[in-house]
Amino acid sequence: MPPSAPEATRSIVLGGQTVAYQLRRSQRRTIGLAIDHRGLRVGAPTRARLGDIESLIRQHGQWVLDKLATWRERPAPAALEISDGTLIPLLGEPLTIALTTLGRTRWQFGPQTLYLQPTATASSAQLLEQALRDKARTIFAERLALHAPRLGVAVPPLRLSSAKTRWGSCSHHGGISLNWRLVFMPLAVIDYVVCHELAHLKEMNHSPRFWSVVEQLCPDWRNLRLELRHQARHIPHL
Repeated sequence: MPPSAPEATRSIVLGGQTVAYQLRRSQRRTIGLAIDHRGLRVGAPTRARLGDIESLIRQHGQWVLDKLATWRERPAPAALEISDGTLIPLLGEPLTIALTTLGRTRWQFGPQTLYLQPTATASSAQLLEQALRDKARTIFAERLALHAPRLGVAVPPLRLSSAKTRWGSCSHHGGISLNWRLVFMPLAVIDYVVCHELAHLKEMNHSPRFWSVVEQLCPDWRNLRLELRHQARHIPHL
């Protein structure tokens, strides 16, 4: 995602219902609507008039209400139950979780296996997330260091994100955030997200020039974007 202004919470009446929405202004060219577990989110050009923004929301009012209702009715995903022998994906390949005694080390990666040592103060789920975050930081840093020079930019600062639906973002100051859950996905998909965010260091938008930069770094980005969406539906819920 390109750098953008902080979100502002507003509300609008649609079909007799008051609907709250988050408005984010950026250097995009058009007004866009999106709905997820957080509700209605609106992206708009920096100079777009509020009246024009809300006119477009009203034009799509029934669609907004229907989508919000669908999200409210959607059951929450079941949390992963962790036991000795549980399988999870790591970089798209199966990884077996083994609960064992490790001494002072709380977790340890082995060939196709992640060893965890749960304690009274650190559950299996907590240790699993910590181990995966640690692995994610290492892998993401390596991929940024690989691809940034190809674009002729310095390796940007990295921050791990826990966002529910956003896989990456680029700040006004050039830092990049990547969702740690990407570590479940194949390396090629991670590279697509990394290249997407690096491209924002050149083009702070989603213009044709931006996608040209993405293609320079990641020629197969169209297929990998589809694979990202597919993978997102199947990653474990921790």
